[in-house]
Amino acid sequence: MSYLVLARKYRPQTFDQVVKQDHVARTLTNAISTNRVAHAILFSGPRGTGKTTVARIMAKAMNCEAGPASEPCNDCRSCREITAGRSVDVFEIDGASNNSVDQIRELRENVKYSPAYSLYKIYIIDEVHMLSMAAFNALLKTLEEPPSHVMFIFATTEPHKIPITILSRCQRHDFRLIDVESIIRHLEVICRKEGIDIAEESLGLLARQGAGSMRDALSLLDLVMSTTAGTITNQQILDILGVVDRKIIFDLAGGLLGGDIAQVLEIVDQLYNSGYDMKKLYADLVEHFRNMVVAKMGGKTSKLMDIPAHEINLMIEQVQDIPGAFLNQVFDLLFTEETTMGQSSQPKLAMEMIFMRLHQIKPALPIDELIEKLDKLRENIFERRTVDGNIETEPTSRDAAACSQGTLSEAVATAESTAPYEPVSFDVHEDIDKTWQKIYLIFSEKHPSLAANLKNATLKNLTDRSLEIEVSGNGFNISMIQRQKNVAIIKKVCNDFFGKEMDTRITAKQNSSAENQREKSLADSMKKEALEHHLVADVVEIFNGKVVDVKIL
Repeated sequence: MSYLVLARKYRPQTFDQVVKQDHVARTLTNAISTNRVAHAILFSGPRGTGKTTVARIMAKAMNCEAGPASEPCNDCRSCREITAGRSVDVFEIDGASNNSVDQIRELRENVKYSPAYSLYKIYIIDEVHMLSMAAFNALLKTLEEPPSHVMFIFATTEPHKIPITILSRCQRHDFRLIDVESIIRHLEVICRKEGIDIAEESLGLLARQGAGSMRDALSLLDLVMSTTAGTITNQQILDILGVVDRKIIFDLAGGLLGGDIAQVLEIVDQLYNSGYDMKKLYADLVEHFRNMVVAKMGGKTSKLMDIPAHEINLMIEQVQDIPGAFLNQVFDLLFTEETTMGQSSQPKLAMEMIFMRLHQIKPALPIDELIEKLDKLRENIFERRTVDGNIETEPTSRDAAACSQGTLSEAVATAESTAPYEPVSFDVHEDIDKTWQKIYLIFSEKHPSLAANLKNATLKNLTDRSLEIEVSGNGFNISMIQRQKNVAIIKKVCNDFFGKEMDTRITAKQNSSAENQREKSLADSMKKEALEHHLVADVVEIFNGKVVDVKIL
């Protein structure tokens, strides 16, 4: 046959042409340049990432007439024959069909003979993990101490199936999956050389379906080129490959986030009637929401999403006005139900039930926003009770319902226009506890939620220009007080109270070792008392059980 598939026609012939395996190419070229090439090399990694290709390039580099050279010339007899696959000194062996011990013994007998005209006799064994255990054992001694003119290059997609005795005798190089953007760029180059008119969005579909494998992506491009004539459209690729348009995935996500359950169910029904795989659709949607959560994080997160650049921009726009907590809720439910979806005999029905449950989820307010709303609510209640300096009685529920929005706005405006606190005379000999009570009263009136966290605080040190507030209590109280917003409020109140700029410091109270010991003794005493209680003893005896833990409420 005269036609060569794209994967063979455009197979890289030098290390520089290998796509996204720079770490392997750089290591091998340095080893050749410094004459430190191992006699046994193992290439492992996913299918279609360049293992066999790099093995052939390595063979050309070692047997090149100008070498060993870090870059083969591709002009000499050895390079041309290896490229054509007819070199008498380079043997490509399929491990799946040549896996018996007899075939390995035959190989072992042949390695003793010198190469015909090249520097090295090179054995490339593909899918080496398919060899039998007896074949591996027969290869051990030769692999450990081969003749100086022999070199082994192994390739495998499953290195965990290779015995450790073989792995320890090889220099291992791990190949990586190729990202979507790199596959798109490589496909663009090939399409230009072939004179194929195809949009970048369409190449993105092929790259995604390739799933990190360049060979798979090129095979799909071959398929598309052979089934269409002229300009290749996005819809033609969707029909040929049988995949869901990315726009539909975005529409599904938008409907779920926007609460339009009718639109979502209609899209699912249309796709089901068109014969699309519901489980594959659900997996694509889960991946889409995962990428949306990453996009919502902001910053340089594009490397965490293996999708084309234009989809990343669309995703950032889609999540711009969506609360992060709600997005996490939706993704968590979708991921949790993935097992249910995968095991269901009626995937369409299972998917519709999951989407209905998602529709019932209401966006959860972040804890910071919730606390802020509570603060404003309490401040508004206080301001409604204090208008023009006159204290009014607490309105009943009926009165509260009758209050107009205009009256509330006037009360807020009056409170905001109230003059700041009058500066007080400061006496260094005054009891600082009384001073703290005056300051705390201001917090109680103006910032009640903050006052609740300052309830157990004390004024530890006070000078003419500084004060130190010592906070005691649990970690929650201390973390709430030390928030940037609350620290700013405390400093503002103290500055207004003293009528000047004060250096306000907030510290957490440290319990002394004696206090810690007393608390521990008290806790141990309470636990012992609970264990010795007659009811506890009766329960243990009746149920033939044992006390696992005692917690102090």
